[in-house]
Amino acid sequence: MNWFWWIFVFFMVGGFSWIADTGRTALKTRHDRRMERLKLAEDGRRAIQESQKPPDAVCGCTHHLAKHDKAGKCHEDVEVPTEWDEDKKPLHFELRQCNCQQYVGPQPLSKIYADELTEFDDLR
Repeated sequence: MNWFWWIFVFFMVGGFSWIADTGRTALKTRHDRRMERLKLAEDGRRAIQESQKPPDAVCGCTHHLAKHDKAGKCHEDVEVPTEWDEDKKPLHFELRQCNCQQYVGPQPLSKIYADELTEFDDLR
C-alpha cells in the first residue's frame, strides 16, 4: 500500500501532466496534418475543374468580349478619377465609357474555321 502514496504524491505534484500534454500535442498535430491533406485534395480538385473550363475571351481592358461590338469598341462603363489630393491619390470618380479600341485576347473558337482539305470532285 506504500506505493499508492508515492503515486498519489507524484500525481499531486503534477507528474502526470506531461502525459496529458503529450497526448494533446499529438492529437493537435494529427488534426493539423489531416486538415492540410484535406485542403491539398480540395485544391487539387479545384485545379482540375479550372483546367477543364475553356478560356474566357477577355479584352486588355479586362472586360469580356461580349461587351465589345464588331468594330472593337467597348460599351462598358468604368470609373475615371476626376480630382486628386496633394499625394496624387484620386478623391472623386466619374463614370465614363471605356475607351479601349479592340479585343486583345485569344481568338474565340466560333470565329475559327478550316477550309476543306480534299475536294471530292477531283477524285473521280
